[in-house]
Amino acid sequence: MANHKSALKRIRSNETKRLRNRYQHKTTRNAIKKLKDAEKQEAETLFPTVVSMIDKLAKKNIIHDNKAANLKSQLAKHVAAL
Repeated sequence: MANHKSALKRIRSNETKRLRNRYQHKTTRNAIKKLKDAEKQEAETLFPTVVSMIDKLAKKNIIHDNKAANLKSQLAKHVAAL
């Protein structure tokens, strides 16, 4: 267990950040699934929102930049193929 006041604070702040990151990541994954299941018209309207969510995750280092690029490419191909 932590012995210093700053270490205790770090534990609390890390837990808060972990939960926030988990929520944002899960929300984005759900949006991606919704986009993949959507029809052409709905998918085209959802696409910019989902790409924005992915970019935010990459910017905050929740996911890797390359993973974000791969996801966006995959989704763009999917929407174009509809």
